[in-house]
Amino acid sequence: MSQEASIHSWPGSYYINSEKRWASGILSLTRTTLRFNSEQNQENLLSLRLSRIMEIKMESSSFIFSALTVLEQGNIKHWFGSLKPCRTTIYHVLEHFWRERLLSPTEPRGAEAPLSKGQELISLISGAQRRLEDTGKVLNHQGEQFDNMIEGLDKIESDLSVADKLLSELECPSWWPFGKMPWKCNQEAKSEAAAKAACAKGSGKGQKVITSIPAIVSRVGSSGNMKPGSLTVLVSSLEVREANGQLLHCFEKEEVDDIYVHSPYEISVRQRFIGKPDICFRILSARMTEALSVLEIQYKKKVEITRDCVAFQATSATTPGSPEGGGNIWSAGHGQDTEVPVEVPAGELTQLQLNVLQPTVTQAEAQELKQMLQQLKSLALEAETELERQDEALDILSCSTDHATMNINRHTRRMRKLL
Repeated sequence: MSQEASIHSWPGSYYINSEKRWASGILSLTRTTLRFNSEQNQENLLSLRLSRIMEIKMESSSFIFSALTVLEQGNIKHWFGSLKPCRTTIYHVLEHFWRERLLSPTEPRGAEAPLSKGQELISLISGAQRRLEDTGKVLNHQGEQFDNMIEGLDKIESDLSVADKLLSELECPSWWPFGKMPWKCNQEAKSEAAAKAACAKGSGKGQKVITSIPAIVSRVGSSGNMKPGSLTVLVSSLEVREANGQLLHCFEKEEVDDIYVHSPYEISVRQRFIGKPDICFRILSARMTEALSVLEIQYKKKVEITRDCVAFQATSATTPGSPEGGGNIWSAGHGQDTEVPVEVPAGELTQLQLNVLQPTVTQAEAQELKQMLQQLKSLALEAETELERQDEALDILSCSTDHATMNINRHTRRMRKLL
């Protein structure tokens, strides 16, 4: 039986708890499974479904340094060490695919006895609830920071108004009988024109977002490791951002020279230059197919399918439980298993009815799910309200900052003129 195609592989070591020893080998991540194969005899030491993972952490102890741990259902912890190129990079990749797997589980049913549907749903929703609660705390802290920044800008505006009065007294002393100095009128006219130009420039920045996906990003050629971020496809550009929203690079549509597709989960975007290094970002995402379907239309002459992607597609097509055929090359990323209806003889209809009537989710599980969904809805509504408030605060901050910067520059010019 052929194995599922590997999305990424890293050399490292795995601690075999039963033998109390470390084994070197290759840690591999597939669409549904985390595997570790021994380096000596290619023996499969670990095959763990992503849906059974409860937690992924970076840990260390007096015996193990720079280790990565994976907690499985049943409180079973797996230890990985000596990971190359970097433990942090591997953690970000595993954590990204595991999180996206929890949000949209599509893995086939294995031979092992799985949890009941009700228990799987409860586990999924409880994990989502914990993450939403953590997100709410971060949003609350971020909102407090915005409020403090607005208060600080208000104080700056107050100080600038005092400085403006003092400068006016210096520029137009009481003994001058003709009102304003002649150069003051010209300065105010220029300041108003600059303010109007800045407002007009700021109003044209908004672009329509076609799709935005979470991703693991890295700049090719730099010493930085892969880190969480996002890829945003706009009407006329591509934006690569960090997890905190900070813009790493914006590729204008006409500036993109090549988009290499390494697999249905990984691409690289390149902008070429003459006389200086190219700008190239490598982007890895479990939801890359959402962006690829758009990129294939927007940049169809610049999208190039690599040999690795073709090999990945061929391996996925021959793997049991993976989608086969299909005219779209991106279908490998959206493999969903469907059950084929089977004709049942008339004599076995009673047994079939019994199986259908047997509930997959008990009444108690349904009630618990209902309560958890209501809590999730409440948390989501609160997060939406806070985000809207923070968007308004950001607009206020942007305008206040531009206004304060303009006033400071104007006051600086006035003081230099006085000197």
